[in-house]
Amino acid sequence: MRALEFKRGEVTAFLALIFVLLVAFAGSIMESASLQSAKSYRRTDMNRAVESVFAEYHRELLAEFEVFALEGSYESGSYSEQKVLDRLSWYGASGMEQQIQRLQLLTDRNGQAFLEQVARFIESKYGLGSLNHLLGGMDRWEGQEEAADQYQQTEESLNRELSGMLAENGMELPTENNPLPNMQQLAATPLAKLVMPKDRQISDKSVDTSELASHRELRSGYGDFSDVAEAAELSKVAFGEYILTHFDSAADAQDADDRALDYETEYILSGKDSDRENLEAVLKKLMALRFVPNYIYLQNDAGKRAEAKALALTLCTVMAFPAAAEALTQVLLLAWAFGESIMDLRSLMKGYGVPFTKSSETWQLSLAGLMNLGAQDSGQDGADTEGGIKYKEYLRALLFLNGKQEMPLRALDMVETCLRREKGLSWFQADACISRIEISSTIHLRRGITYRFSTYYGYR
Repeated sequence: MRALEFKRGEVTAFLALIFVLLVAFAGSIMESASLQSAKSYRRTDMNRAVESVFAEYHRELLAEFEVFALEGSYESGSYSEQKVLDRLSWYGASGMEQQIQRLQLLTDRNGQAFLEQVARFIESKYGLGSLNHLLGGMDRWEGQEEAADQYQQTEESLNRELSGMLAENGMELPTENNPLPNMQQLAATPLAKLVMPKDRQISDKSVDTSELASHRELRSGYGDFSDVAEAAELSKVAFGEYILTHFDSAADAQDADDRALDYETEYILSGKDSDRENLEAVLKKLMALRFVPNYIYLQNDAGKRAEAKALALTLCTVMAFPAAAEALTQVLLLAWAFGESIMDLRSLMKGYGVPFTKSSETWQLSLAGLMNLGAQDSGQDGADTEGGIKYKEYLRALLFLNGKQEMPLRALDMVETCLRREKGLSWFQADACISRIEISSTIHLRRGITYRFSTYYGYR
């Protein structure tokens, strides 16, 4: 009987111990669930707060340029990361210790975030591969650019050869019926003055580039986002398409008082302080592109070569120095190609088309016409060719040839000037615009338990 009572006591103690363990286990489960629930609630609070903050993206920047960014000064002109953290608290992420771990601004890495968004815009607007048909035409422009450098060296060499021959023999070219003096004078004249239509004024607008993103000292983000950034390869053709879509050029500018520069695309290509300088720089590049096919055509046109040779022989006969005839012929052909290129630029500035390569039907300038090219009443205004390449197409070629090294920040320069001047947002700066962020949050739970987690957000 006593043994039975003893065994019952053992069972009762064992069951009591099991019960205590079960209660303790249930309590730990409930505590763990409670802690996990608290963590989940705080993470949800943080996610909601971050999404709410980044929903305050800059509306005008998106509307005008298809770019998402959070303006970090909140229209005050005084950028501060603390303002972003304060907005997080306002949206429900209070009671946490917040620290920004990684931050990307629109201007970081030469405008990488800007280029990524441009790539996504072009992809969404045109679709994958839809601009590939333009790539085929770009190969010929690369060839033209390379040939332009070679022909420039050829021109300098021929001029030196002719000058040396004349100087060595104490000769000077006659001025009568000689177009070279007039062409030398035109070569020293600004191209914009030579080719702008009479009914259009060259814009005299200028900007202080020291205040723009490409020249001033920029704020920098920090941290590497390569683990979360999507691959968004932007071809030079696609970037050029974006520029031509969103920025004006000399082909379509209408002297708007609220615009800082009228020739925005030319600025992106050249980066000068004034419209006049930017236009001149672009026209010089176009002159090089037009000079090459024009000179090649003259070399292949037997009739025009014979005409240039006849004039060279006449001039050499006058000065009794026939040995210079061949060199003078080539110099005249170079001058003729230069004059024809001026006519081409006049056509382009009038909105006309110019063929990539010339024919006898599309050639505009006679050799005799070199004598009065540039005169006010010469009547040499440039012709239109059906199916010819227009000014914007030449800009597309230049944007392709220039690559993307300096142009992204110059494009952001024009974004800044547009929003400041046209939209009245005088405080706007591209390097105050946040594209991506990662925030580390620390929460102090009950009984000294600390929970840390990170929250990432980036515009897509």
